[in-house]
Amino acid sequence: MKIESHLTQLFINNQYVDCLNPKKNFVYNPANGSLVSDQIPVAGEADVGLAVKSAQDAFAPGSEWRRMSDFDRQKVLLKFADLIEANQEYLASLTRITLGAPYNPFGKSEIETAIGCFRYYAGWVGKFAGQSFPATDGFYKVVRNEPLGVVAGIIPWNGPLASIGLKAAPALSTGNVFILKPSEKTPLAAAALGKLVVEAGFPPGVFQVLIGDGSTGKILASHMEIAKVSFTGSVATGKSVQALAAKSNLKRVTLELGGKSPAVVFDDANLENAVHWCVNGLTTNSGQICFAASRVYVQDGIYDRFLSAYRKALAVKRGVMGDPEKATSELGPVVDQAQYERILVIIDNAKKNKEGSLLQGGEALGSKGFYVEPAIFEDTGADASISRDEIFGPVVAINRFKTEEEVIDLANNSRYGLIAGAFTQDINRALRLSEAFDSGVVGINCISTIHFSCPFGGTKESGIGRELGVHALNAYTEPKTVLINLTY
Repeated sequence: MKIESHLTQLFINNQYVDCLNPKKNFVYNPANGSLVSDQIPVAGEADVGLAVKSAQDAFAPGSEWRRMSDFDRQKVLLKFADLIEANQEYLASLTRITLGAPYNPFGKSEIETAIGCFRYYAGWVGKFAGQSFPATDGFYKVVRNEPLGVVAGIIPWNGPLASIGLKAAPALSTGNVFILKPSEKTPLAAAALGKLVVEAGFPPGVFQVLIGDGSTGKILASHMEIAKVSFTGSVATGKSVQALAAKSNLKRVTLELGGKSPAVVFDDANLENAVHWCVNGLTTNSGQICFAASRVYVQDGIYDRFLSAYRKALAVKRGVMGDPEKATSELGPVVDQAQYERILVIIDNAKKNKEGSLLQGGEALGSKGFYVEPAIFEDTGADASISRDEIFGPVVAINRFKTEEEVIDLANNSRYGLIAGAFTQDINRALRLSEAFDSGVVGINCISTIHFSCPFGGTKESGIGRELGVHALNAYTEPKTVLINLTY
């Protein structure tokens, strides 16, 4: 694929411009290791400064964006969603060439998430009501939800367009102006959005794209004129973002930092359904999702049957792993050589340290590209790294349990708390577990999925704040109290 010149530029004030910072990054095709481009820009201080100034102008009192009616803003968001939909195969190809995820199922589903987010939040425009209180004490009291102003979204490489929807859509629907910083590993689809931003009718400076690496993210997180940063990525980087935000202007932060999600399968579970969700929850995007079902606990009575069915289902997934450009492929490579080597080292160390029994998989596949065969470890200790640490690859730890009390302790024995799943036909047990699991999301007879109307985020080191639903609107607005004295 030939990379068009504008895909290696920044999008500032509704124009593609060359990056002022001379530094360049390289991106590679993980399917074969070939160079895609050596001209990926890294936005620096001056570039960020231009974007922030344009954003401030776009948010100034009396600006086109501030004066735009709710109906017109809604139309812009809906048109943008329509344009993403009309260009989804092209956008998916731009992500696929550096991420390696086949169009079906992951590439298509992550773009559908972006489209759905913009349509969902377009529906909220003009409906995010404040409050009013009677003047029984002589004061009429009004609470308004006001936009924060210039906000930034720093998104990960593993689902770039979906992440744009989760962050940009609620920010723009509430009247903010938005600066997007995509990952340096998968920047191309984000870069392509500039043309769609203009065509949708966003005024200059409202929606901008700064391609860059961690240095760009640090500039955004510490910038004194940015009111909020929403970050998705690693725990270590999230902590750095929070510290920079606090040390600068105490900007608001939302952090979504990953997980080690437990799936708990009871004896009375529907076996076929449990295997389906657990296998898909591990292999989606080759395990490179924050809510991958990477810990599976199965009750004694169903353990052998579940494990046999799980192994067969994973072998089927192995059979559809291949070149992401082929329509028959459902699993592709992991994102790059660094991730590939990291996963293989984790698997090798687990074998050397006898952290569990490797039942199948775990090998490097092919002579080129970064393919890792999905791996199953059994009987891993609770303190084993294979059970404790986020791998971000197709590696699962499966263990048996006897009692509900035991498995609650096992599931909660993690520094993460993003998503948990329970598979059972007992509604009373399901409700108990939904309360007992220390997790931001609990699935009953499902796992590793999200919905537009419901908050998404985690407890403990899985992050701070929530995305999706009305909770995202709260995250991009500030309540303002207006007190009207009726007694003077």
